[in-house]
Formats: sequence, structure tokens, C-alpha cells
Amino acid sequence: MLSILLWRTSCVAALQQPIPRARLGQSELVVSEVCLGTMTWGKQNTIDEGVAQLNQAVDEFGLNFIDTAEMYPVPTEAATQGETDRTIAKWLEGRNREEVVLATKVCGASSRIDWVRSDGRTPRVTPADIEESVDASLERLGTDYVDLLQIHWPDRYVPLFGSDSYDPSNEREAVPFDEQLRGLAKVIEAGKVRYVGVSNETPYGVCKFVEHAEREGLPRICSIQNSYSLIVRSDFENGLTEVCSPRHCDVSLLAYSPLAGGILSGKYASDDPPQNARLNLFPGFMDRYLNSRAREAVDEYAALANQYGLSPAQLALKWCYARPHVSSTIIGATSLGQLRENVEAYHVDLPDSALSAINQVYKRFRDPSKV
Repeated sequence: MLSILLWRTSCVAALQQPIPRARLGQSELVVSEVCLGTMTWGKQNTIDEGVAQLNQAVDEFGLNFIDTAEMYPVPTEAATQGETDRTIAKWLEGRNREEVVLATKVCGASSRIDWVRSDGRTPRVTPADIEESVDASLERLGTDYVDLLQIHWPDRYVPLFGSDSYDPSNEREAVPFDEQLRGLAKVIEAGKVRYVGVSNETPYGVCKFVEHAEREGLPRICSIQNSYSLIVRSDFENGLTEVCSPRHCDVSLLAYSPLAGGILSGKYASDDPPQNARLNLFPGFMDRYLNSRAREAVDEYAALANQYGLSPAQLALKWCYARPHVSSTIIGATSLGQLRENVEAYHVDLPDSALSAINQVYKRFRDPSKV
């Protein structure tokens, strides 16, 4: 109990100082090392609750980095698509736009969200799709530019969102890398976008984007937004860490889902988690958790957190915040209290002994959510 009280006292003092900031790749974007994710606003959260979170994140905690997407909130559906952007627009009224780094995303290829485009076509990453996506996003956001535009997932086939190995039989025709970059160049030249990045990308994709940019004088990606957490590590660490390093492609990692969809918070420890818990909202995600070794890994990390007087969420978030190849970690919350806990975790002291213990657990549970 004493250790927890001392930790909370240190957090209060530390929060008097703003969260440190990092430069993204070779861009001029300097962002807080904690980024406010927004994908619940308009579905799990009301617009007013989203505005309250933004006020707290920016005014109290000093965050300057906000991440949204054209398809938010999630689970995405035609009836609510764009509500997240409208939440941000309401908050931006009367604010100094230049004090905020605003990131959004254009959808990758998917036949399941054909209502995203005005003519009902399947979204792709063509120049026409990019331009339509950006124009619609700017209108919803109530601003005339975004600081960072990311390709939400690749136009080509890649294993996504928990899929395991690459299956060549699923390969399909895709928009060429240089054509995607030319589309991105067009919105940059129009003053609608400052910099570009990718998301849910692979080492091959990062290398090709950088190769074409450097060879053909096209926009260079400055960031990659990929899932990264205590139970989703190897996908990034076994290839992308090298590729994205400043010595090579110099692409900054924006780590999303640092709590693995909430699993690492401990909220799913019981056999009857809350019905409004995030994994219950995504078909198949809860099954992936329950039918894999993820639950065992989470239990071990929770026990380790307890040894150091931390909550499971604090341990998982601090580990992610402290990784040297993570430029900014995207956190989401459905309440102001949860948001506070997530930001305060930045100031937790995680000793070397805890890091060593974490790595011992990881050696036994690599990719535990993959069946």
C-alpha cells in the first residue's frame, strides 16, 4: 500500500510537467509521446464525452497529438461513420488549430465498407479515393488541413488484424506504390495535408514506399501506425524495428492498441466481462482471446504488475511508452478516469528487474493471441 501511495504522489508531481515530445521521421511534426485515440467517439462515447476527453488531454496533460480516421467510430457502420470527426470539429471551435497535430487515415481496400465512398465503390488507395477521402474528412473536421494522413491498411493483400501467415493464394492486383504516392503528393501540393504515413504495414511495404519516394521525388512516409503491445510484439520487432530505424528508412512508430483492445487492463479476467467491453463489440475478437494462450499471458503480466504495486494497465502502458523505437503511443478511453490512469502511467518507474521479468514472460508467450 505504501508503494502505491508513493507512486501516486510522484505521478501528481510529474504531471506538472508536459509529456515529452518526439519528431516523426524526417518531417517537421513534433508530437507528444502520448497520442489521444478517438475511435470510440460517436458509438461508445457521446460527442460531449469526446470533447471532455480532448479538453482533459490537451489542457491538463499537455498532449498535442490527436488521431482519427475517416471510418471512425468503430465498429464502423454507415449510420455513425464520421461522428468521431464531428466530435473533434466541435472541440476545435475557438481553439488555436496550429497548436494541435491532427492525424487521420484514408481507408485501404475493402469491399465491406463500400458506403464510405460517395458512389458506393469499393474503397481503394487511388489518387481519386485519397482526394475524396481528404476533402470529406476536412469538411467533417471543420479545418482546412490535416498534419498527417495515413493509409489505414494496405491496398494490396497482407495478413491483417490477427491473421497469421502470408498466403500467396490471396494475392490480388493492387494500386502501385508510386501511384499511391502521387495521390498523396496531390493533396500535399493542394495544402490539404502536411505529411503522410502508413498503418498496419509490413517491412516490404515500408521499404517500397520509401524506395519510390526517394527515387521519384515523391512524398516520404514519416510514420507507421501498427499494433504493438506486450502480447503483440514480434510482428514489429522481427523486421520493422530494423527497417524503420533512423539508420535505414527512418519511419517513426505510432503504437496503437497498447492494451491489446483492453485485454491487458485485466477487464476480461472473469468469465463474464462487461457486455459493452470493446472485444464484445467486434465479432471474432473475443473468440481469438478466449481460444488462444493470450489469457495465460495476460494473467502472468497482471501478477507481475501486482508485484510492483501497479495495475495491469499501468505496467502494459509504461512498457510501451518506454520502448526506444516507439515515438508515440496511441491511447483510447471511454471515461475521464480511464484517460487519467492511462496518461499517468507514463510517469511510472519501471525498474530493470521488471523489464527482465517481462521479457521472461514474453519468451514463453510469443504471439499468444494467434491460435
